This record gives sequence, C-alpha cells and structure tokens, in this order.
Amino acid sequence: QVQLVESGGGLVHPGGSLRLSCVASGRTCSGYAMGWFRQAPGKDREFVAGVSSGASFTYYADSGKGRFTISRDNAKNTVHLQLNSLILDDTAVYYCAADHQGKGYRNPNNFIYWGPGTQVTVSS
Repeated sequence: QVQLVESGGGLVHPGGSLRLSCVASGRTCSGYAMGWFRQAPGKDREFVAGVSSGASFTYYADSGKGRFTISRDNAKNTVHLQLNSLILDDTAVYYCAADHQGKGYRNPNNFIYWGPGTQVTVSS
C-alpha cells in the first residue's frame, strides 16, 4: 500500500506562485509514474501534470504548459508541482496520484493511489 499526502496549498493572488508537495509513505514510489490532478467545484477531476518513474519524461495539460512544473525526488519519495502565474481558473483541490498501471497519465481512473488533496485558491 502507498499513502500519499499533499501540502503547500493556500490562498494566493492572481500572478502568484505556490509549490505543492506530495510525500509518499508505506512503499517507495520510485517505480511508479506520478501525476497531479485538480478538481474545481462542480467540475470533473482533470489532469494537470505527470512524471515518469525515473523523471525522464514529464507531461502537462495545455492549461498549465509554461506555468507549471512537475518534478520528483525518488530518494525522498516526493513529487512537487510548482505553480507560477496563477489565474482565477486554477482554483481547485489539487490531488497527487501514483501508479497509472501503464495506462497513461490523463485519465484519473488509471491511477491506483491518491492523496486527500490540498486546496489552492486564487483570488484578488
């Protein structure tokens, strides 16, 4: 079993930045693909970014390209999501996920393990 816990969310003004972290425990996640998703009120959970197990490949939703950066530190069992140039539409609960079972990053149903989420609110 893998337990994931996110942190780093908060309230930020438009144009601001946040750095989200996801720490895994229970088992090492170094062999798993990892992803970040978000869910705004009344909307489906959507893919934000993904990183391969060895961190060689990263993937982004169009909404975050050029603004968000995903990274991982397998030695610390941690994945980060740097959020820059935040806009109002980035407001959501952000979730960390592990192990897409080889099925791809963009569908949240592919991931086995999930954290409880961290709230990001962008407001003026």
